Amino acid sequence: MKFVIENHIPYIKGVLEPYATVEYLPYQDITAGAVADADALVVRTRTRCDAALLDGSRCTFVGSATIGTDHIDLDYCRSRGIAVHNAPGCNAPAVAQYVLATVGRLMLRDGIEDPRHITIGIVGVGHVGSIIARWATGTGFKVLLNDPPRQRAEKGGFHGVELEEIAREADIITFHTPFTRDGSDATWHLCDKEFVNKLQHCRLLINSARGPIADTAALLDGLQTGKIGDVAIDCWENEPCIDLQLLERAFIATPHIAGYSQEGKIRGTAMIVEALNRHFGINAEVPQTTAPAKGAAKVTLGRIMESYDPLADTARLKSCPEQFEQQRNGYDLRHEVE
Repeated sequence: MKFVIENHIPYIKGVLEPYATVEYLPYQDITAGAVADADALVVRTRTRCDAALLDGSRCTFVGSATIGTDHIDLDYCRSRGIAVHNAPGCNAPAVAQYVLATVGRLMLRDGIEDPRHITIGIVGVGHVGSIIARWATGTGFKVLLNDPPRQRAEKGGFHGVELEEIAREADIITFHTPFTRDGSDATWHLCDKEFVNKLQHCRLLINSARGPIADTAALLDGLQTGKIGDVAIDCWENEPCIDLQLLERAFIATPHIAGYSQEGKIRGTAMIVEALNRHFGINAEVPQTTAPAKGAAKVTLGRIMESYDPLADTARLKSCPEQFEQQRNGYDLRHEVE
């Protein structure tokens, strides 16, 4: 067997070699020719897995060591009998750490000491949003939740509000939805000019989900008019070719690394190795971490801020935005808050 694996996926080198020939490639080199004789392909978000890449190959397995699948043509893979596996929730504690460390830095800058004076609106309450909600509530913030699919599925078991109430009441708004273009719950430009115009007192808007969830033009207009006080952007439209005006205006600006913890990367790789084991009937050693997948049971805002400072990553990106990919690929993985 032959496996093609993107070379920036950590904790995987040497794991699969007892069972297959393994070729590690930068995402730019993962082409139709490179995967033609591959039985399995393991990627991150930059590799578009579709007919153009996979037609004519013998690939029966596509794994993404990330939480999302919007870079994978699921319908095409289904039609070809290609198994698709991703790593949902693997980096959720790290993204929650990023969001609340950012909130803490804003409070410190603005001299706000009591979290009870801040309302956080969480849009998308899955793996990441649930941890943020638990930690934020536990540290004293008022929390509003918006997740229409959960609201419908859980009926009275999920206590959410409409997006309009988030816009009206929240001081801080953070997005944690998947990226989808179709259907009643489509999230493409969920944060658009119409939404921004409804904001009443938004001190900070955070996008650490997917770039296209927030319309760059709407964010810039909101910053210009004062509808948005500040933005924290980890996921950008058209990255790595990010908008330099938005970069300049952002309070926090990072190269898509909100989920880049050591523990999260171990979980992501472990989930894909486990899927490979099941699919091919092999017994590759699965990387292990003892850190809880749902994050620490209890945290303080002080501990979160001690564990990660997003201002350092912001300074690096603002000084060298042309190095977005290098900073992302060479990121010094941090530890999650304990």
